[in-house]
Amino acid sequence: MAIAAAAVIVPLGILFFISGLVVNLIQAVCFILIWPVSKSTYRRINRMLVELLWLELIWIFDWWAGVKIQLFTDSETFKLMGKEHALVMCNHRSDLDWLVGWVLAQRSGCLGSAIAVMKKSSKLLPVIGWSMWFSEYIFLERSWAKDESILKSGLQRLKDFPQPFWLALLVEGTRFTQAKLLAAQEYAASTGLPVPRNVLIPRTKGFVSAVSNMRSFVPAIYDITVAIPKTSSQPTMIRLFKGQPSVVHVHLKRRSMNELPETDEAIAQWCRDVFVAKDALLDKHVAEDTFSGQELQNIGRPLKPLLVVTFWACMVVFGALKFLQWSSLLSSWKGIAVSAFCLALITVLMQILILFSQSERSTPAKVAPRNSSRSS
Repeated sequence: MAIAAAAVIVPLGILFFISGLVVNLIQAVCFILIWPVSKSTYRRINRMLVELLWLELIWIFDWWAGVKIQLFTDSETFKLMGKEHALVMCNHRSDLDWLVGWVLAQRSGCLGSAIAVMKKSSKLLPVIGWSMWFSEYIFLERSWAKDESILKSGLQRLKDFPQPFWLALLVEGTRFTQAKLLAAQEYAASTGLPVPRNVLIPRTKGFVSAVSNMRSFVPAIYDITVAIPKTSSQPTMIRLFKGQPSVVHVHLKRRSMNELPETDEAIAQWCRDVFVAKDALLDKHVAEDTFSGQELQNIGRPLKPLLVVTFWACMVVFGALKFLQWSSLLSSWKGIAVSAFCLALITVLMQILILFSQSERSTPAKVAPRNSSRSS
């Protein structure tokens, strides 16, 4: 962990994990008592609870580091964002694409109902992973024999979701790195696929399953392309904690679910064609350093994240002072040792969160040969 960021990481870690454990506890109580009676009521309550947690991370993104997202999309799509169910497909360009997605969802008013398909190990992350589990994220094992039924049941469960939701599906199957790009280029050249320059080869089985199972109740696919302009540094968790700003360009194209073909293989080919177009769009961005041809929408920087962090900071400081007054924890060497252990534990947990966000530490999923009888 960078020493310059430690003075920020530790207090923010204390704030995040204490408030997160409070949110997790309330989520657990609601899941036990309310879910069996009314899933709709549980989901509405949970939506508010997870916003209280996710907005802390958005505050770091928006207010502490001052990362600016420039959204390029047409005005009609911009008006529909947050007012309809959507399947979100995005390329991976930075360690914080997931946080960029949360910021867009928050601006659209559906942060609490933003869901994603994640790898199984994600739900073990303290606070953040547990909250994802309570929020009905879909966790896969990266084995299609096991994941096919898990994905289908998870998608069907969303059919009666009471509010507009975004379901994020990272079709590339892993986070982008130069090493993975080289491997994708070698694979494409050996199998006759278009050789990518800026994206990885999409893994279409999950996408085909998502379209097949959600076509009846999800009207749109949000095709998101993320790029970092040449004048900006890549945003990372360490840079956020250091308060270092970045700029992120986001191109969003709404595609009606009705436009997609009917057969599995045709849907898979449609997905591959979209990524070929996405690759060309990124080539154009490299040349022009912008997404030309689309309107630049003003998504602002709302006060809500700042108010939520202020609320939690006051609650945690007040609670900590009352606890120390009641327990006299720092009046003995034993109490000091316990406090030091808790600080060390929070530091380790924050380090785990930082490492988990890094693209270089992600594991690439295997790409099945295209001569399979099923979609690759």
